[in-house]
Amino acid sequence: MLAGKLYNPADPELSAMRERAGDLCTRFNALPRGDHAGRAAVLDELLPHHGEGLDVMGPVFFDYGCHTTVGDRVFMNFNFTVLDCAPVTIGDDVLFGPNVSLLPPMHPIRFQDRNVRRAADGSYYDYEYGKPIVIGSNCWFGGNVTVVGGVTIGEGCVIGAGSVVVKDIPPHSVAVGNPARPIRTISDADASAYQDYAR
Repeated sequence: MLAGKLYNPADPELSAMRERAGDLCTRFNALPRGDHAGRAAVLDELLPHHGEGLDVMGPVFFDYGCHTTVGDRVFMNFNFTVLDCAPVTIGDDVLFGPNVSLLPPMHPIRFQDRNVRRAADGSYYDYEYGKPIVIGSNCWFGGNVTVVGGVTIGEGCVIGAGSVVVKDIPPHSVAVGNPARPIRTISDADASAYQDYAR
């Protein structure tokens, strides 16, 4: 699966891993916002490869969690979804707005290859494959952004609200739209007029 080959997601080992991650997500999502220690403990189990200063609003949804690597000081707003059947790598100081989805899973294009099948034991399954997602440090994602598998987003990017990212985005770009396209490069001219008020 992690190598990007066709795999059976109904495999018992994979199913058990997803159930564990789903249970951890349910536990996290049910905890009071003020239970900082409890929420941190669940995140440590769900996302064993996360850095310092992780700030998660919740609810969150991860397929596996253990296949996602998160840098330092990352913020995840409401309804953050990661279907990490392939590696997902998030750099430092990344801000995710509400309803952001990172979606590595792929299905075959032809229905003959994609449709559900019956295994010898009578159970049903279909084939999937995954493509990794890499997000550089210092990026900001507006609300309702979707990133599909196989995409690398360079450091320092801003991805506009509602964008669907299907191709790589070069570093220090503002990208918007469906499909998302870089519309300009971020420069020192974009320095905030309010930067003196940040204390």
